[in-house]
Amino acid sequence: MMKNSISASKASLVFFLYQMISALDVPLDSKLLEELSQPPTITQQSPKDYIVDPRENIVIQCEAKGKPPPSFSWTRNGTHFDIDKDEQVTMKPNSGTLVINIMNGGKAEAYEGVYQCTARNERGAAISNNIVIRPSRSPLWTKEKLEPNQVREGDSLVLHCRPPVGLPPPIIFWMDNAFQRLPQSERVSQGLNGDLYFSNVQPEDTREDYICYARFNHTQTIQQKQPISVKVFSMDSLNDTIAANLSDTDIYGAKPVTERPPILLTPTGTTSNKVELRGNVLLLECIAAGLPTPVIRWIKEGGELPANRTFFENFKKTLKIIDVSEADSGNYKCIARNILGSTHHVISVTVKAAPYWITAPRNLVLSPGEDGTLICRANGNPKPSISWLANGVPIAIAPEDPSRKVDGDTIIFSAVQERSSAVYQCNASNEYGYLLANAFVNVLAEPPRILTPANKLYQVILDSPALIDCAYFGSPKPEIEWFKGVKGSILRGNEYVFHDNGTLEIPVAQKDSTGTYTCVARNELGKIQNEVQLEVKDPTMIIKQPEYKVIQRYGHVSFECIIKHDSTLIPTVIWLKDNDELPDDERFLVGKDNLTIMNVTDKDDGTYTCIVNTTLDSVSASAVLTVVARPNPPFDLELTGQLERSIELSWIPGDENNSPITSFVIEYEDGLHEPGVWHYQTEVPGSQTTVQLKLSPYVNYSFRVIAVNEIGRSQPSEPSEQYLTKSANPDENPSNVQGIGSEPDNLVITWESLKGFQSNGPGLQYKVSWRQKDVDDEWTSVVVANVSKYIVSGTPTFVPYEIKVQALNDLGYAPEPSEVIGHSGEDLPMVAPGNVQVHVINSTLAKVHWDPVPLKSVRGHLQGYKVYYWKVQSLSRRSKRHIEKKILTFRGNKTFGMLPGLEPYSSYKLNVRVVNGKGEGPASPDRVFKTPEGVPSSPSFLKITNPTLDSLTLEWGSPTHPNGVLISYILKFQPINNTHELGPLVEIRIPANESSLILKNLNYSTRYKFYFNAQTSVGSGSQITEEAVTIMDEGKMAMASRQVDIATQGWFIGLMCAVALLILILLIVCFIRRNKGGKYPVKEKEDAHADPEIQPMKEDDGTFGEYSDAEDHKPLKKGSRTPSDRTVKKEDSDDSLVDYGEGVNGQFNEDGSFIGQYSGKKEKEPAEGNESSEAPSPVNAMNSFV
Repeated sequence: MMKNSISASKASLVFFLYQMISALDVPLDSKLLEELSQPPTITQQSPKDYIVDPRENIVIQCEAKGKPPPSFSWTRNGTHFDIDKDEQVTMKPNSGTLVINIMNGGKAEAYEGVYQCTARNERGAAISNNIVIRPSRSPLWTKEKLEPNQVREGDSLVLHCRPPVGLPPPIIFWMDNAFQRLPQSERVSQGLNGDLYFSNVQPEDTREDYICYARFNHTQTIQQKQPISVKVFSMDSLNDTIAANLSDTDIYGAKPVTERPPILLTPTGTTSNKVELRGNVLLLECIAAGLPTPVIRWIKEGGELPANRTFFENFKKTLKIIDVSEADSGNYKCIARNILGSTHHVISVTVKAAPYWITAPRNLVLSPGEDGTLICRANGNPKPSISWLANGVPIAIAPEDPSRKVDGDTIIFSAVQERSSAVYQCNASNEYGYLLANAFVNVLAEPPRILTPANKLYQVILDSPALIDCAYFGSPKPEIEWFKGVKGSILRGNEYVFHDNGTLEIPVAQKDSTGTYTCVARNELGKIQNEVQLEVKDPTMIIKQPEYKVIQRYGHVSFECIIKHDSTLIPTVIWLKDNDELPDDERFLVGKDNLTIMNVTDKDDGTYTCIVNTTLDSVSASAVLTVVARPNPPFDLELTGQLERSIELSWIPGDENNSPITSFVIEYEDGLHEPGVWHYQTEVPGSQTTVQLKLSPYVNYSFRVIAVNEIGRSQPSEPSEQYLTKSANPDENPSNVQGIGSEPDNLVITWESLKGFQSNGPGLQYKVSWRQKDVDDEWTSVVVANVSKYIVSGTPTFVPYEIKVQALNDLGYAPEPSEVIGHSGEDLPMVAPGNVQVHVINSTLAKVHWDPVPLKSVRGHLQGYKVYYWKVQSLSRRSKRHIEKKILTFRGNKTFGMLPGLEPYSSYKLNVRVVNGKGEGPASPDRVFKTPEGVPSSPSFLKITNPTLDSLTLEWGSPTHPNGVLISYILKFQPINNTHELGPLVEIRIPANESSLILKNLNYSTRYKFYFNAQTSVGSGSQITEEAVTIMDEGKMAMASRQVDIATQGWFIGLMCAVALLILILLIVCFIRRNKGGKYPVKEKEDAHADPEIQPMKEDDGTFGEYSDAEDHKPLKKGSRTPSDRTVKKEDSDDSLVDYGEGVNGQFNEDGSFIGQYSGKKEKEPAEGNESSEAPSPVNAMNSFV
């Protein structure tokens, strides 16, 4: 924590005074400026060396501030300058700036001199620098007679400019008559003095318009020197000129242009000296003559050239060091070198320094009785002298002030009084210049003032520093205290930092830091306080930052930037690419929480930054977008190391487009055999750019390379140059040689022809050879061309042959080929399988056996056996039908097989045949076998019609597949009450010859479920189910109608409401008890499909009993709807029951069959009641069983 009181030590006093004047130097409110007295301060003045345009008015600036406003006066050449006596000179109002009127008859030369401005008020006087006024000059060149320069080719030449001396010095450049700059190079260049140097002249340097120009910037004028003529003589032209005066020996003895070692044109000698001032630009120059043109190199002896400040200009002939310091002093060597030798020059550089500030004096604001110091420290080379002035007068002759004491570069003030106010000047000077600084001592007695506006609102972010200002002024310096709240205690402790300028710092602001803070400033002259407000806001956060993305070229990518911020702050979101604005491209879509880039291109690669700004904080997050694509194709393919059977291919990879190249694919084109067709040659790793390729003879090769990365393959490279290999014998023979007869008396020999490049030479042919295995000793051969098949006729049926095919061309044969075994053509088998036996396994499966036929009788390749079988008739119906034969094939030499999918109780026939490549042999004699009975299929339909109060009529169709002799039908049925529970199951056996039944003695208005199936001696078949409802009693319906009429009465409605309330209470009680232990509807639903035959029966009477709590009656599950005619098809539908409603007003088809649905839902699920086709009815409740 900083100190809050003024220390007694000098160092602390100086620091305190610095803080005070800093407060006065910042802009204060206008009211305070109007009230406080202040000595003058120079705020603007003209430069010390002021070169003016003699054609324009001279303006010498001098501006100052102070309270009261200062008055101005001038001296010229050390004496008072009375501007009132010179009508050409005026002073601007409320300013010290002089305007000398030159444009109305005045002459600038008359006002040359040294000017100094003084600004004065009742508290002191400030003075300006000595301002030296000099008009610029641009004199003409003196007239001179210029002789033409005749130079021998290869000699050096210097064209002197010698511009007139101007103020400031002119800028020199060389041009021709067409005002075009003369070209410069290492051979021809302009020196720092303006001369044009030729290290060696060439014939093209001959011209008559070398013109030196001098540009004077102040007057915007250009002066031109007379043109200089240069003529370069070559040795040939020189010999022609002097041939008449010289003997033949002299002519031929004249030497041609000779090479010469370097010599320096500037500077001359081996050493020179250079003095430069600190902070200036050091320019060193070396220009050399010689042939060939010398090259210049610079070094610093005993050190290095300063980095970042060293530059080479004029083709390295000029060494430039900017912002030089004393450390740059030393010896700099330039070395000129060509192939014949070198020369050098050493320049000794000394860096001097005009005075520069170490500590410039600062203004002091003191209270009466306080102490203070003014310090003026400067350095330079040589060391500058320090002198003091008071109000512009040397301090030695200035009025005495007992409170001050001069001690070299320091003035010490003790117990100052208001009359001690003054402006002091410090002058530091040496032979290279001077520095002049004004610093005032202002003695003030002022009560405290707080400059921070009252009730100013400060807003900061949570956990960040809070700086609450209390800008103040007072003399003596006030003490500052801070309070929180109107009646809070003084703030102390480590959680606060108190700055000397009055600022209160809360290093880590928290939510409880919010509130009113009071600043109190007091000194011996008074006390004042001010209140300000502090609000602590939640920080802005990026809760979902953009993430690194890799995207393929032309894809879409999106960066998210989801933020959270204080509700009272309004954030703005800015997206940057590579720390710059997003491109002006409609592909960039900036949304509320994201940035989307459409059709991404390579130039979109980079870093994307989301910046969120509020008035109090800023956060950002960045992510990199890497755009990947297939690589660019390789280029610069080169073939080297050409041999007969190999060559080396090299290439340069293309851009990998941010996805490393994993491999290179090399392809070749055979321009001789398959022009335009490219074939795969090899593949090498992506790190490899050369490959040794194997070649085939007689191929005109071209190669291309394809780069591969994770994204895909590049476009192929441009083809390489072509390379034709020499012819040779074939290296290989045809492949896939086969011998297979197409007819019983021939042999067809086939092979795969060689590719064009496999021929190894012109005239490709094939030598086809064959002989009968184990019969012929000699080979039969034939030579063919441009075919891949040869047919040998007149062969025995299906005998083995040895076969070989050999390639040959104009240069010879390929190596001896290998032999293959082929067979002549096949014929149909001669013998049928014998001893065919059938073993019936069950009503749908039988096994058949047979004896194999002799292999000789097959007369071909044995492929297997075929079993033909077909159903002759059904034993239950005794009616023949269309015969459909079935075939089963058994591969190889198999002698048995299974016949699946037979129909029960049927008669079948079968036979067996052998098969070879030619076809099938004769059939074996037919074998007859029969399948036993099986269970029948379900009845073809079940219809329930003619519903009455107590009866229903059932009609059915016999099974489509009885699979035996039907012995009876089984009918089971049971009632279903309105709670979806099943009643006792009744079973009836019906003779097989019946097709209808009338069920009597049924309950009226009751739903029944029926289960119906057929039986053979083997067992019962699958069942079909159906449901139907008996009709309602008309008397009961009338009763219900009267109940409805009563229900329209008001008293009955009230009674029913009371009853409903009691029922609701009872239901709640029942529900609670049921939860403790009762029936479980879920279990009921799961078991609704249980076969009614396995329901438990009561032990006493054998009737179907109810399930207990654990196994209660199960409601039927939902099923599919039955057809509209109530006919249930033969497909299994036992468990697919339709839902039903709770009333008798169900929907019926035209034939009276019921088409409603029933549901296993309890009354607590009425929302699905719309699935029922019946409305609830109280009659159902009365007629339902318990």
